[in-house]
Amino acid sequence: MSRLLRTGLNAGDSAPMAVVGGEGAYFHLADGRKLIDGSNTGGGLGHRHPAMVEAIRRAADTPVVNEGWTWVGREQAADDLMAIAFKGEDDWVGAVRFCISGSEANDMALSLCQAMTQRSALATRERAYHGITGLSRSMTVQPQWHGGLAVHAGGSKLPAPMAPLRILPAPDGAIYGGPANSKPPSEYLADARRLLSDTAATIIDYTQGGIYYDGAYQDEVARCAREAGSYWIADEVVTGAGRAGRWFAFQGSQSRPDIVTLGKSLGGGAAAVAAVVVSKEIVERLKGTSWQNYGTLRGHPISMAAVSAYLKVVSEDNILEHVKSLEKLFSRRLLAIAQKHPSVQRVAGQGLHWTVELHGPDWRSWRADTTEDPIASRVATRALEAGAVIGTSGEQVSLFLAPPLVISDREADQLLDALDHGLDIADEEHR
Repeated sequence: MSRLLRTGLNAGDSAPMAVVGGEGAYFHLADGRKLIDGSNTGGGLGHRHPAMVEAIRRAADTPVVNEGWTWVGREQAADDLMAIAFKGEDDWVGAVRFCISGSEANDMALSLCQAMTQRSALATRERAYHGITGLSRSMTVQPQWHGGLAVHAGGSKLPAPMAPLRILPAPDGAIYGGPANSKPPSEYLADARRLLSDTAATIIDYTQGGIYYDGAYQDEVARCAREAGSYWIADEVVTGAGRAGRWFAFQGSQSRPDIVTLGKSLGGGAAAVAAVVVSKEIVERLKGTSWQNYGTLRGHPISMAAVSAYLKVVSEDNILEHVKSLEKLFSRRLLAIAQKHPSVQRVAGQGLHWTVELHGPDWRSWRADTTEDPIASRVATRALEAGAVIGTSGEQVSLFLAPPLVISDREADQLLDALDHGLDIADEEHR
């Protein structure tokens, strides 16, 4: 019996696969199989990328420097982030503070906004996920991810919420199965300014729950938040650092956030690292104060080496252009797959993050409080037969594809072939 407490990304009680190694876009399993890694948002450069391995090897020879000490590598990582990823954003971007996880980054950003505004309430959009730590847990409104206990005999035991919550309507933006006549955001966000009137911050992400980037939606939320005196946080933990086909999803439109949170791929899959990036306006607001929020291992030398190495690889190897090219391949093939399989209800995505939603129960009723493997997990299990790992985020009817940004066209086609194969089981049940 394992002594490790775990949470699997495929719902149900099936044992997870045992990973013993990896190379590029592939997992190596204990049973000898090699599977395409199709659902790993934290591994932007895949497994054992030589530049990342070398950066970590060099950094292992450095001292352990906590967040309270100045470290030259941390200063360098901050400069690299601004010079490479935020190039062209100099008119508004101010400074960065590094941390360990996206959940932590969101919690830090939200608590900072509460301190600056002296307001408690916070806002997000429907079906959002922002993490399970601190205030980020209160902003996660996917019902199965509540940070508490899902009792397998039925029911949930939830921790108390940490802040009053306001929930905005979400955009759709599907390439398949979306509404026939989409309303403009100004209509379905007509009540947004009132909803945000007492909030410290409004945090919006660009992938969670299969809800993706929408420029008009972003601009309307930004306008309403600023009119309400609510700081706007762009949660780019998943999309930031290249997965959207540009450095940040928010760059697809004119509005710019007060705060950007980053994580996952920021360390190139080689180290756990995240960041809170604040505007020049907030930097000015913080003068004369000390942000009393501390973490011993934040900005650790190994993490900082990983950030600098990752930024360099993405820039020098034209990774963003590669992601844009693959976005066209995924869009074309996923549309064809959806049209082939009657079990598919909706497809949406951007860059190298895509959601395939199946017909079935409404997501609002899913609590993961059963040992039964839901249909999405069974599709993912069948896809393993065709040589690829597909994720579900623990959801009942949603699958997601998020391969390494370095995946080749051939490997991408193999991943999509595996999805095609896996969906046969959903078609049988849909009949």
